[in-house]
Amino acid sequence: MICFFDTNVLVYALDSHEVHKQALAIACFSRAIHEHTVTLSTQVLQEFYSITTRKLRPALTAAEAEQRVRHLGAFDVMGHGSQHIIAAIELVQKHQLQWWDALILEAALRAKAEGMPVIAVTSLQHSSAVTSKHPCGKRLFEVADVVIPFAVQRGIAE
Repeated sequence: MICFFDTNVLVYALDSHEVHKQALAIACFSRAIHEHTVTLSTQVLQEFYSITTRKLRPALTAAEAEQRVRHLGAFDVMGHGSQHIIAAIELVQKHQLQWWDALILEAALRAKAEGMPVIAVTSLQHSSAVTSKHPCGKRLFEVADVVIPFAVQRGIAE
């Protein structure tokens, strides 16, 4: 089994202002480390660096964030070749997604197609109230193998 992680899990693991979310994120990621099942994407590493140096309070220094990205890079990291970038662009155009969301969705869909489970970190209250933009008509929490419910404030990963 391989577990594909979104940026929010990594950010919440550092966010001492959200103690419950931090504990869930640490437990989930720690279990995957112990089981040798962690999978990330290059987009997750890019977004992690951006969020932890600009939006996380207190923010990490550039050197601290770089060190964390280097450590995270030791796990299995799915790259984004040009065909994956094009697939993400198509998701943006077809479904009016934000760029970062399209990149992570493309990698998650690719992981799912390769037989990897998808772990969704999402606000169930928000997700239940919106209509799916995906052609299959399902929302992320309906497709995921594991859902970690968070009351996520809009904008943390934008």
